[in-house]
Amino acid sequence: MQLTLEFGGGLELLCDSVKVHNVHVDLQNGAEKLTMKDLLSWVHTNLIKERPEMFMKGDSVRPGVLVLVNDCDWELSGQLDTTLEEKDVVVFISTLHGG
Repeated sequence: MQLTLEFGGGLELLCDSVKVHNVHVDLQNGAEKLTMKDLLSWVHTNLIKERPEMFMKGDSVRPGVLVLVNDCDWELSGQLDTTLEEKDVVVFISTLHGG
């Protein structure tokens, strides 16, 4: 499945300072759909190069990371259970910063 992943608010630093990633994610072991939980696991394994604890906590993103799927807050679409479609755009933005 082709997806566009965007990282902002400092999260791009965890991915070799690359903000936009056009990726192909394979469905796992005969799965019929790709969920955000599956995608987060894939991102953790394939894109995060350093300090994964700054991006994830358990199976989800850390508090303070805004997640948008096609410009819609994932909290409105089921969070980890959100089903992704071909060519979806998923944006991760850290809202935490020093002051």
